[in-house]
Amino acid sequence: MNIHAVRVIYKYEMLRAWHTLLQSFASPVISTVLYFVVFGAAIGSRIEQVDGVSYGAFIVPGLIMLALLTHSIANASFGIFFPRFTGTIYEILSAPISFVEILIGYVGAAATKSFIIGIIILATAGFFVPLEIAHPFWMLLFLILTCISFSLFGFIIGLWAEDFEKLQLVPLLVITPLVFLGGSFYTIDMLPPAWQTVTLFNPVVYLISGFRWSFFEVSDVSVWVSLSVVSGFLFICLVTVWWMFKTGYRLKH
Repeated sequence: MNIHAVRVIYKYEMLRAWHTLLQSFASPVISTVLYFVVFGAAIGSRIEQVDGVSYGAFIVPGLIMLALLTHSIANASFGIFFPRFTGTIYEILSAPISFVEILIGYVGAAATKSFIIGIIILATAGFFVPLEIAHPFWMLLFLILTCISFSLFGFIIGLWAEDFEKLQLVPLLVITPLVFLGGSFYTIDMLPPAWQTVTLFNPVVYLISGFRWSFFEVSDVSVWVSLSVVSGFLFICLVTVWWMFKTGYRLKH
């Protein structure tokens, strides 16, 4: 393992975040405040509790997941796409480092930035609603697994995309709708029976459900099913990245 190469890539990506501090870390805080104003105040005044949890506190795990998924994908996809766009990726590929070390550097930095954003949003939410985390270990586990999984997914998108438009295509047209329809701001029990069945095909439901359980011991599906889905998605992303590097997909041309 070339630790020096991993450290260089990791530090470079983290420095890029610090240079855009307002965009990287202040933006999620502002977005969280707006969500609390709109959803917490407007809707929360009509829906006082959901499954015994105040509505303001109930939406916190969904807000964190929304930020984690979008920022994990954005950070990782842009991190690998920009070297491809400028042509500097060939310098990295010709260096004496393996794809594992490249992956750890880029994905590790993207996951770290997303984890920091998740903690910032959690701290910001504490100013609006009283929060108690029933299972801190499981909360951190879901947080870390989600950051790593969707940073890997973003890395895949960064390798797949041919231009900036395609880079934004999946997050805007796929991920964001899935998060909003995945029980971020409601429980699927509120839906008609037919829609409850359809919603269970949304993988984001399992992420949010397991994460919410770690806070309030309230979930739409079993926490073990949620953990299995996250782990399965992580494995699929790892296999996909391995195949892309092995075949040189969008890397050698």
